Amino acid sequence: MIQTTATGAVTTIELDRPDKRNALDDDMVSGLSKAFTAAVDAGARAIVLTGRGPVFCAGADLSGPVYDRSFLDTLVATLQQIESTPVPVIAALNGSALGAGLQLAMAADLRVMAPDALAGIPAAKIGVAVDEWTIRRLVSLVGSGQARGMLIGCDPLTADRAHALGFANRIGDLADAQHWAAAIADLAPLTLAHYKLVLNGDGARDEPAPDHLAAMMRAWESDDLAEGRAARVEKRTPKFVGR
Repeated sequence: MIQTTATGAVTTIELDRPDKRNALDDDMVSGLSKAFTAAVDAGARAIVLTGRGPVFCAGADLSGPVYDRSFLDTLVATLQQIESTPVPVIAALNGSALGAGLQLAMAADLRVMAPDALAGIPAAKIGVAVDEWTIRRLVSLVGSGQARGMLIGCDPLTADRAHALGFANRIGDLADAQHWAAAIADLAPLTLAHYKLVLNGDGARDEPAPDHLAAMMRAWESDDLAEGRAARVEKRTPKFVGR
């Protein structure tokens, strides 16, 4: 489910579950973590993360473990690992990045988006809630107004708009991302490591206020979440009541 190739100092890690739109399950998240560890141990100077098929990552597998706390804990730990990887990470969004897929892209240092790629967090459509890091990092990358539209309005972000806002550093394909990664791999690694630390110190990892955490958990423990799950199975529009 995770494929890794190395060319010179650049390692490319691919999500390889195209039949499920590269949706994340336990095996994929575990494999992703191992792939990043192995790339660093092998001496990679830059890492490109992408997906196989027409979608970068459709998020967590809603037919699998997404509602289990153990899966969420593992996903959060893997996002932190990607963010703290000591070499630059470029997310090559070959297609849509939704939910956890967008979280993967935000954990990277740079993003290259295909012209037809979309980014979004449709959590409110199914009754789940993303953590504070996701909200704060999204604000850091796209601005408060755009983040509000994506979170509260579930509005997707197009590649052109993402580039205009600075979320997408470049518009291009995997080859473009790999070419850029090769150029970055020749730069001074200690300088880049310092930049990563400062840029990621945007407050997104600050401890959330107790009432913020409680509000998130109310969503995860709510009847609305159960309704969202049932509606998906029954292929109907959920009817949320706020409890």
